[in-house]
Order: sequence, then structure tokens, then C-alpha cells
Amino acid sequence: MTDTKETIARLTDQLNAADEAGRQYIRDRLDRMTAEVDMPDDAYDTCRKEAREALGDLRQIEKAMRKRERDYAFSVDEMETRLNEIDAYRRQKRKARLGQRKLKLLTPAPTNGQIDLMEQRGTHFAQGVTVWKLLLLLFAGSLLGVLMEDAWCVVVHGRFESRAGLVYGPFNLLYGFGAVFLSATLYRIRNLNKLYAFAGGFVAGTAVEFSCSWLQEKLFGATSWDYSHLPFNIQGRVCLLYSIFWGVLGVLWIKDIYPRISWLILKIPNRAGKILTVALTVFLAVDGLITAGAVVRWHERNNGDPPVTALGALFDERFPDERMKGVFAGWNFVTDERIIPEDDMWYRLFNEEREGADVSDRS
Repeated sequence: MTDTKETIARLTDQLNAADEAGRQYIRDRLDRMTAEVDMPDDAYDTCRKEAREALGDLRQIEKAMRKRERDYAFSVDEMETRLNEIDAYRRQKRKARLGQRKLKLLTPAPTNGQIDLMEQRGTHFAQGVTVWKLLLLLFAGSLLGVLMEDAWCVVVHGRFESRAGLVYGPFNLLYGFGAVFLSATLYRIRNLNKLYAFAGGFVAGTAVEFSCSWLQEKLFGATSWDYSHLPFNIQGRVCLLYSIFWGVLGVLWIKDIYPRISWLILKIPNRAGKILTVALTVFLAVDGLITAGAVVRWHERNNGDPPVTALGALFDERFPDERMKGVFAGWNFVTDERIIPEDDMWYRLFNEEREGADVSDRS
């Protein structure tokens, strides 16, 4: 390492000397052009051309140095983050061996560096961010998202409420696409510090949530959530509070959940893994198509439209309003007044503040 530092120091001195020589070359021509007011046009044009060309060269050098500086900063941050994560993983493993971990059932998550090394040393059908990996993440995210939000609903509201988005199974493609988008967006910064993951999750999650809300309303005439009662919202589709949640989820996803899922995926044999991926994808696709038809027919019934085809009558028989309301508990059609549940903790928090402000204004 000492030889490397000496080499860098020598090259830095040479670079500084060359840079100063280039700038002095330009200054000399600028000084001449400034001092010799009556300089002939051809001499002036020559000085100006030389200064412009040298300045262009320095500008290119500046851009290259800035890019190199950014790359260097990211590289150092990545290596420092990997070192810290390896240290944390070893501490967790040591605590697990000594029985000091509080969550004994949950083993320490492997680091992204460990996953990268496992993929580099083998040939797996879903290594890296391939279509195979993304399809498996779509399924995993669709399932885990529903389970996590169901648990959140029980803890916060004290009741169970379905957060599924498909008629068959506890799956919601919103969470699945969120998992895919987070993975694809955050993969390049998976080994950087958590601030990058938070910023990436904040932006990516907000974009996914807004897009899904807009598409749901345009395609099916319904909404599943409305943040109009929360501050800093955009059309009620996204808001600052839940964007912050997306940022936290981005850190949790790329630093903990994604490595766990990737580690499990790497344990699946190639042939069996491809068959399983195709089967799960076909299931989600069929489930999604049936769900789309059931929702369209539900919307038509809500508008008082009778079925005009045998398929529409079948949807009415298999997916009546009671069943659809049980599956899509949070859905409201845009033709209805958007209802904000008064037992929502954020509704109470912000409306109590607003009511207090209104009383103050009146007094």
C-alpha cells in the first residue's frame, strides 16, 4: 500500500504541474490580447484560437477528472460499506452462536457482497438481475407485501383487513412490481451506504405508487388508497409520509430482504428453478387476467349494468359484490365519494391538528 501511495503522490504532482502549465499557456495569450490593444487581426485571431483550443482541452480534462472523482468516491464508499456489513454480519453470527440474539428464529441476512461472490463463483439461472430473478421477485414481493401490510393493519388498526390485489391467493401485484422496480433500481447501489438506498427507495417507490394509482383509476375506475387528508400529497395518490416509508423500505429491501431471497434462489437447481419460475409466472398472469375481468364486471354492476355476455354472467356468479369487497377491502370507485376511514391513525393525527388550528383561528 505504501508503494501505491507514493505512486499516486508522484502522479498527482505531475498532473498538477501539467495543469498549471496549461492554465499559464492560456493566461499568457489572454494577457497579450488584453495588453496589445492595436494587435493586428491575424495575430489576434491566432492568439484567440490558441486560447480557445487550450481552454477546450482543459474543459475536457476537467470533465474527466470530475467523473474520475465521482467514480473514486463511489468505489471508496462501496468498499467501506462492504467492510462495515461484513463486520456487522460476523457480530450477528457470533451473537447467534452465543444465543444473544433477540430474534433467534431469524438468521442474520447475508450481505450483498456474499451474494455477489456466490454468483461469481457459480453458474445459476437467476444470478444477477435477470428476467428469471425479476419474475421470482415479482412473486415473492406480491406475497410478502400482502403479509406485511396485513400485519401492519392488525397492529395499527386492531383488525384484519385484506390487502390482496388478486382474487386467488394472498397476492398483490402492486407489491410485486414494487419489489421488481426497487430491485432493478437499487441493484447498482446495493453495496453503497444506506443513504443511497433510502433516496432510491423514496423516488422509486413514489413513482410506482403514483403510477399504479393512476393506472388503477384509468383502467378500472377505482382507487385503493387516498392520501388527500395528508400533507404534501400529489392528487391523493402519493404523499411525503408514505414516500418516506418507501425510502425506509428501500433500505430494508436491498440490505436485508433482497439478499435473503437471492440466497434462497441460489439454492434452487437450475432446471427445477426455471420450471418453478414459469409455473409461478403463469399462475400470476392467469390470476391477474381473471382479476381484471372480475373487477371490470364489478365496476359495471356498480353502475347498474347487466351482463351482456356469458362470461360476464359467469363473473357475476363466481365473484359477487360480497366476495369482491372481502378481497378488495380498500377499493372505492371514483363515481363514489372517496371515504377516508376515521379510525386511520394518520387521519386522526393530522385532523386533530387541523381542528386545533381552526379553533385558534376562530378565537
